[in-house]
Amino acid sequence: MNMYNWLEQQIYAERKKALPILSFPAVQYLYVTVRELVADSNLQAIGMRLIADNYDMPASMSFMDLSVEAEAFGAHVVFSADEIPTIIGKIVSTHEDAEALKIPEVGAGRTGNNIEALKKARVLIKDRPIITQCIGPFSLAGRLMNVNDIMEHCYEEPEMLHAVLRKVTDFLVSYAKAYKREGADGITIAEPLAGLLSPPLIEQFSSAYVREIIESVQDKNFIVIYHNCGNSVPFLMKSILDLGCYAYHFGDSADMKEMLDQIPRNYLVMGNISPANTFNRGTTEQVRLDTLRLLHQCGDYNNFVISSGCDIPPGADLDNIDTFFSTVEGYYYRKSLRNAIS
Repeated sequence: MNMYNWLEQQIYAERKKALPILSFPAVQYLYVTVRELVADSNLQAIGMRLIADNYDMPASMSFMDLSVEAEAFGAHVVFSADEIPTIIGKIVSTHEDAEALKIPEVGAGRTGNNIEALKKARVLIKDRPIITQCIGPFSLAGRLMNVNDIMEHCYEEPEMLHAVLRKVTDFLVSYAKAYKREGADGITIAEPLAGLLSPPLIEQFSSAYVREIIESVQDKNFIVIYHNCGNSVPFLMKSILDLGCYAYHFGDSADMKEMLDQIPRNYLVMGNISPANTFNRGTTEQVRLDTLRLLHQCGDYNNFVISSGCDIPPGADLDNIDTFFSTVEGYYYRKSLRNAIS
């Protein structure tokens, strides 16, 4: 599929379809735990197909599990029945640790499982592109060095930090290329930790490395979507817009209208209904109101596609998800009628 054409179709479509990061609620259709899902490529592929069957989205999104790449490097993962896996502790504390850190082969840990899931989903899903997911380099380094410590290393140990970033970037390039070889149509790079940096620091410790990944894999058949849900994103847009990708996804801490005003109209911009406060803890009425509020603010921007602010939690009420989709469909239906009359 020509994904540059796909991007244009999303931008110029009159009746746009929502594209939330919707994958982990598949556990409710599969009747399995999150722990079972993340360990089984068959369950992941079938789960993606079930989501595609139940929700009319312009693409199928794979599972945003940001522990996978750190686990491949040797980090300790905590699994639970109902929550997405998390990383605890750190494996890089010193220059010696950074030098000794080995770049894993693609396939280590659960990376091979995820690639197998993509191959199987590619057989099951034929009617839309499949967008895979991976963590960004600075966010991955944070999981290897501890999130709190890495912020200090930006100032006190930049050489050690760059040594780790070099290795994780080399791995992520190989990982993204493997997804591309196996039939993925694109990848979302999730770089939330970089949203805490200042403009000079994000360029030095994140964007320079993200840009390298994008340049290595992006072409007309494989796009890169940049995701950042950090609090400082509105102040970091100069560096973010220089990454070289044509699609962006932002979290619910950002003002979407403010973001759209900063971004060229030929770039696709997605976000940002709160996955925790609205999808997971809200009522159907709150979902409807939050969705309409965002659409009224941003629906006149052709390059805006409404989405969740990040991945929707596994246990989110399916009624809330259904309400979100029906509200979006109704909004664009009424808008098309008004355009036809005028």
